[in-house]
Amino acid sequence: MTSKKTLVALQFDYENKSLEENFKTLTRLLKNCPEGSIILAPELCLSGYDYAHLERSSMFSESIIDTLCQLSYKKTFGLTLIRQKEDKYLNVFMLFSNGKIIDSRPKARLFPLGDEEKYFYSGTDEDIRIIEINGIKIATLVCFELRFTELWQHILGADIILVPSFWGKLRKEHLKTLSNALAIINQAYVIVANSSDDSMASSSGIISPFGDVYRDNSSYIIKREVDLNEIKKMRKYINIGL
Repeated sequence: MTSKKTLVALQFDYENKSLEENFKTLTRLLKNCPEGSIILAPELCLSGYDYAHLERSSMFSESIIDTLCQLSYKKTFGLTLIRQKEDKYLNVFMLFSNGKIIDSRPKARLFPLGDEEKYFYSGTDEDIRIIEINGIKIATLVCFELRFTELWQHILGADIILVPSFWGKLRKEHLKTLSNALAIINQAYVIVANSSDDSMASSSGIISPFGDVYRDNSSYIIKREVDLNEIKKMRKYINIGL
């Protein structure tokens, strides 16, 4: 495994746009990301929180799974999709790599101010775990999950933490502060991908194990080449038992 890796946060507006239009945008952005990169898209970047059309969104999600697998050839990327299991709708994080689904889990902590609990069934905290891909330990906290420090314990030792978000502008500083702290406490790289809709916080970017921040509120593709050896160096430099 090479220690050099390109990390990518995707950021775009997608509320009040069709599933097809948003998928076209996502496809274009993924194709413009370099081979070998690790890519994160914002939470529910195809449908948004369109509660009135959950069935249509879930059907669309099922129809594109094979295409998403194809788009992950020589890349790794994550996103959340609305999916249906029996009579339940779930906000499911999925991680694709080299043509395969590597991980899939429902969002465990639903945001009450956004009425998520009225429309979605939650996953379990136990599903939040570290996945290893080609020697790289990857974990995910989906949007509101970022606020629960007990969930941080589930992912201690991860090399890269993904935070797909649909985080509102009113709490913009919360997103920035929490994601910065997550990188520093875990001495890991954190990728934040947030919606850039008018009511959303944007603030997508990459934070290093040392806490160096690279954010961009205007770009669709935010990428940084990093050296994963920095994780080992940081954990050796300030040894907190990771």
